[in-house]
Amino acid sequence: MRTFTAVVEKCADTGLYVGYVPGFAGAHSQGESLDSLRGNLEEVLGMLLEEGEPLLNAEFVGTL
Repeated sequence: MRTFTAVVEKCADTGLYVGYVPGFAGAHSQGESLDSLRGNLEEVLGMLLEEGEPLLNAEFVGTL
């Protein structure tokens, strides 16, 4: 089981939660709640991982 870190923001215009995995092209989604966003991201990651291991072009370090 792989673990990925997602950055999550809430869009002021739509009220939707938006998440993406830094450095993983195509690994982004949105949802009306954090639970739906998590499910959507898991689905997207599952589809992307079917194509093979990702070549991550960045590594999440932390926040300041």
